[in-house]
Formats: sequence, structure tokens, C-alpha cells
Amino acid sequence: MTDRPLTLMAVHAHPDDEATGTGGVLARYAAEGIRTVLVTCTDGRCGDGPGGVKPGDPGHDPAAVALMRRQELEASCDVLKVSDLETLDYADSGMMGWPGNDAPGAFWQTPVQEGAARLAELMRHYRPDVVVTYDENGFYGHPDHIQAHRITMAALEMTALTPKVYWTTMPRSGMQRFGEIMREFHEDAPEPDPAEAAAMAEIGLPDDEITTWVDTTPFSGQKFDALAAHASQGENIFFLKMGKEKFGELMGVETFVRVQDATGAAVPENDLFAGLR
Repeated sequence: MTDRPLTLMAVHAHPDDEATGTGGVLARYAAEGIRTVLVTCTDGRCGDGPGGVKPGDPGHDPAAVALMRRQELEASCDVLKVSDLETLDYADSGMMGWPGNDAPGAFWQTPVQEGAARLAELMRHYRPDVVVTYDENGFYGHPDHIQAHRITMAALEMTALTPKVYWTTMPRSGMQRFGEIMREFHEDAPEPDPAEAAAMAEIGLPDDEITTWVDTTPFSGQKFDALAAHASQGENIFFLKMGKEKFGELMGVETFVRVQDATGAAVPENDLFAGLR
């Protein structure tokens, strides 16, 4: 045993991703005295600009959007009591197929080993006991999420560290409930395209394949407020439309798949640090 605090490192693609998938665990473990390190890989320049102006439209200034989103990210970290924020500041690549995928400096264009080497330096510095990132498909196929997964797994191979490693996910039962709530809030929405519906049905995992269910209900208000800190992206953050109470009901448990472990802790587990304390 050492005096070094237990440390959680979450590796995310964009400003606001930290709140959506891991806001609960970041807040919970910070409250438990665990060091929480957030690594954000891109600058978010492909997000909405002031007034909801979209990338590529007149008046969308990518550099100004990136600055605004950095400020929002810092505000979110304050809400979640994140101990340490590290930004790699690659250019946001946009959604799959967008022109930003091929832009100079885009995260999607960055050689994996280059990004991994930078992340490995941070891992050696912070020596995380738990690392959280996305699965191979970036949860839903976003290029920057996929790239964050790739550099995280490559960085782990570059170090001699043996943290518990988790990929974020959602239970299929939760995705079904999410779909029901979306329809409640958008009663006049057209029926989804069959191909789109089939793709949505493949997001997440069957409940019995999820290894780790972490109750973050007492911190759902912080998670909501962290999302709200990303005000410029409010049009894209559906969860803010449902209010804190409904949000807490739907988002009070965060789920993960454990993919690396040296502790032998039994699964299913309800604590990312099971076997470490």
C-alpha cells in the first residue's frame, strides 16, 4: 500500500462526453476521495456555434466554438469535482462522413501511435487504477469515439501499468426505455427509418453481458448540471429536455464492460474499484 490516492482516468472524445457517459461515476468517486482524471481528446470545434449555427453554415467559427466549448468543459469539471483535466486538443472530426474527417489535424486522421504515445505519458504520470473509455465502435460509430478507444488501448500496451479497464455501454433494456421516453417527448415525431431503428437496436449490450452496474443516483443532479454547463450544445443534448427528476430515473445507473482486470473481483460488480479497496 502507498499514500498515492486511488485514481480513475476517463478518456473521452469531446467536451460534454464526460457528462453523458461518466458524469455519475466522476462525481461519485470524487465524493469518495478518489482522484478523477479526465482526458478530452478533441476541441469540439464541430459543435454548434452561438444561436445553434451548424458547422459549415455562415457564421460558424470553428476556433471560437472550440474556445467556448473549452470554457464549458471546465465548468462541467467544476460541477463534477474532477481533480485533473487534460486536453489533447486534436481537431474535432465531426460525424462519420463529414468533411472534418479529412481535415488537417483532425483526430480521425491522427496516427494511433502518435495519440497513444501522448496518452501513455499521462498514464505514467497519473498511474490510474481504473481506466474508462469507449468500445471498438465508439458506442455508436462516431469517428472520434472510435479513435479515443484505439489510442487508449494502444497507450495501455505502451505502459507497464495494469489498471482495471472498462468500456462504457448501455443495457438493451435501458435503450428500450430511452426510446419510449424520447417518443413521449416527441409525440409528433415521424416513425424512424427501419435501417436507423435497426442500427439503434444494436447499440449497447444485452443486460446479462454487462459486467458492472454503478449506482450514481445520488449524483444525478450533478450529472444533469454538468450537461447543462455545455449550454451551447443544448439543442443536441436531449437529456436536458426531460428535467432533473426524469433524468435521475433514467440516468441514475452507469454501466460498463470490464475488459482488463488483475484483481480477480467477481462480476457482475457494482463498483469500478471492486478488488482495489
